[in-house]
Amino acid sequence: MSAQEQAFLEYVQGGGQVETSDWMPAEYRARLIKFIEMHGNSELMGVLPEREWILRAPTLQRKLALTAKVQDEVGHAQLIYRVVEDLGKPRAACLQDLIDGKSKFHNVFHYPTKSWGDVGVIAWLVDAAAIISQKALLKCSYAPYARIMKKICWEESFHILHGRDVILTMMNGTDEQRTLVQEALDRWWGPLMQFHGNPIAQGDDPSFSWRIKSQSNDEARQQFLDGYVPQIWELGLTVPDPKLRKDEEADRWEYSEPDWAELKHVVTGNGPRTKGRLQLRRTSRAETDWVRRALLAEAA
Repeated sequence: MSAQEQAFLEYVQGGGQVETSDWMPAEYRARLIKFIEMHGNSELMGVLPEREWILRAPTLQRKLALTAKVQDEVGHAQLIYRVVEDLGKPRAACLQDLIDGKSKFHNVFHYPTKSWGDVGVIAWLVDAAAIISQKALLKCSYAPYARIMKKICWEESFHILHGRDVILTMMNGTDEQRTLVQEALDRWWGPLMQFHGNPIAQGDDPSFSWRIKSQSNDEARQQFLDGYVPQIWELGLTVPDPKLRKDEEADRWEYSEPDWAELKHVVTGNGPRTKGRLQLRRTSRAETDWVRRALLAEAA
């Protein structure tokens, strides 16, 4: 590492923030692009598990709420891709790499939604896991990314309230509705425990070293368990992990080791719904190509 790179590292580790026009090491820029691009991909692909349920939502109010949530997530993707664009990778290139399977998106968005219970669990617990990571990004060393996270975190907090309301309504409903919620929780618990990534020491995580993120994967997972396991139990739901318990003395949760091999398999393009959802994005992009060409021609 050169003296200039070392000085930059010390600056960001000391709490300094970087603007787009500032000098930055090539490795830092590359890691920013990869990290932020995956976030943008996840926001864009994250609408697909819930989009399927808009027309099947049980009431008009639920349809409107779910539609608004989907619109928010697409808007987040647009904001995030703009940040990547300023770092040197055009949005069109990000989208092309996504549909070609060259870039990744979060593991949870590779799975199917089988009932309205899944919609509630996604908005309540998956979004809760996401916002834990996203709030930590408010301290990101790259200032433009940290700034847009303020809007994203604010909107995601409403998504969680929407999800909690869906779950509370179902848990106060019929036995069949409560069963749908428990079955959904059983399906999503494994992906939720994998969500924050495999344990890696802070010193071995370049994204932490560059202060792109400000917490370790396991810290984020522990924070999620602290915040939401008590709520899950309070509702009378059962967490599908017989080893899950809080070690009060150590002040940390113990749990069954997540299936890291499954996580790697899924995020490298082999999830239950990966191929279908990427094909939907390819088809959508092809069908709207004429709009982009018309607008770009007019702009030229």
